[in-house]
Parts: sequence; C-alpha cells; structure tokens
Amino acid sequence: MGRGRQKAKHTKIARELKSYSPSVNYSALERELHPQGEGDLYVDKWADEHEDEYEEEKA
Repeated sequence: MGRGRQKAKHTKIARELKSYSPSVNYSALERELHPQGEGDLYVDKWADEHEDEYEEEKA
C-alpha cells in the first residue's frame, strides 16, 4: 500500500474513533464501583497466608 493510501486509511480510522461514543450503563457501573451491603470495602484474601515484611524487620 502506498503512503497516500495508508495515510487516507489512518485518517478514516481516526475520524471513526473520534466520533465513536459507546453507550454506557452508568447505574451498573456505579453498582460495581460502590457495592451496597459489604462491610469492608477492601479485603485482602492473601493476608493470612503471608507475614508482613515490615513486622519481621522490627523484631
């Protein structure tokens, strides 16, 4: 493909991406980011399996 055709193709793709606006379900996104009914927002499932490195340095 020549440089002119390649540039035209890139320009076409750039225009398509610029005008692209996907539909977003904001209520589902909000439920995912802020779950209701959970006491701890962050639970480290690996915390019990490994000791903390900084606790070993203190002892």
